[in-house]
Amino acid sequence: MSTCSESGPPHEALFFVLAFLPVFELVSMSQVCKSLRDAIKNDILPWLNVIVEPPLNKRLSDEVLMKITSKANGRLRFLDLKNCVRITDDGLLKVVEENPFISKLYTPGCTSITPKGFIKAVKLLTKDNHKLKSLKVTGIYNMKKEDLETLHSLLDLNQKQQKKRTILYHDYNKCSSLRHKFEEIDGSVDVDVCPQCYEVRMVFDCPGDSCQRKKQHQRIECRGCYNCIPRCEECGLCITGQELAEAACAEMLCLECWLQLPKCNFCNKPYCNLHAHQGCRFSHTSGFVCTTCHAKFPPQ
Repeated sequence: MSTCSESGPPHEALFFVLAFLPVFELVSMSQVCKSLRDAIKNDILPWLNVIVEPPLNKRLSDEVLMKITSKANGRLRFLDLKNCVRITDDGLLKVVEENPFISKLYTPGCTSITPKGFIKAVKLLTKDNHKLKSLKVTGIYNMKKEDLETLHSLLDLNQKQQKKRTILYHDYNKCSSLRHKFEEIDGSVDVDVCPQCYEVRMVFDCPGDSCQRKKQHQRIECRGCYNCIPRCEECGLCITGQELAEAACAEMLCLECWLQLPKCNFCNKPYCNLHAHQGCRFSHTSGFVCTTCHAKFPPQ
């Protein structure tokens, strides 16, 4: 471990970055030097936004989450738990009770949280003119239409009092993975009732020009969840009835995106950009080898 006395103090800009780091990176930064360690330990600002991502998410328990969020001294504003499968209703409710002014609550893939527990947490965050603005609940099992309506009604009531709304919506960007944006427009939950299967899931509009024109005339047959409407992983276009191209990562690609992506040196299959890191690269060759071919033809 380097010390500030040996290499000089860290640049001042690093201290401004701390408030935007996920928890794992924040803890790692605290081990760099004494100045950063003290700033992270003693300053409340880095702990107002708690973002838990891999690799920490699989190990995070209710008790550890309580310790982390307690550093905000009841002023936590943003709680983002990505695939934290060990977090339960009890853990979430304890955090919410101690931090009643959370404005953004995201629990995607937190499979141990139930719709009943999540709704109870939202009720706590929407009473007494609290500031809850947006939710992310995709991946919570057994979410029903009635649960979604309850969440919408709670947020609508709360946001009418605040006269401001925020939506978390999903938009496809060509040649990139799904990205998330925030806009000050009506709405607040990242799931909807799929018009195809009538289940509560993430629902997408096709970004294709022809499909957008159909949407303007209320012909939106390709609007639906992933289970009902297959889509290209890269550009998001619906590919029902179109020619599919096989990817090395088993994702679905349209032919146009397949042609543009780098291919495996052996099987000539590409990875989508989301899984491109899985390819094996070697110093003696250009391109990459997918994991399947690497297992079949290991380097000599």
